[in-house]
Amino acid sequence: MTYPGWFCRALPKSTEDFTRCCKDSGILMVVKCRKENSALKDCLTAYYNDPAFYEECKLEYLKEREEFRKTGIPTKKRLQKLPTSM
Repeated sequence: MTYPGWFCRALPKSTEDFTRCCKDSGILMVVKCRKENSALKDCLTAYYNDPAFYEECKLEYLKEREEFRKTGIPTKKRLQKLPTSM
């Protein structure tokens, strides 16, 4: 799945900032990382409210569901490499 480049360019940075804050703060992350958490939530909320992103996710889901109905094999198992016995 691709994310539109114009849409919330700060997502990787927001994720890194939040992760770093949580690692550095330990158990106090709930209090210390509010600013980083808010920035990450705002960015993700923009994705979730975008109709184009919703349609892209829906089409990907429907494609995977159709493939599962044909094969009976979930996507995760289909993507795993099969062991060779040679």
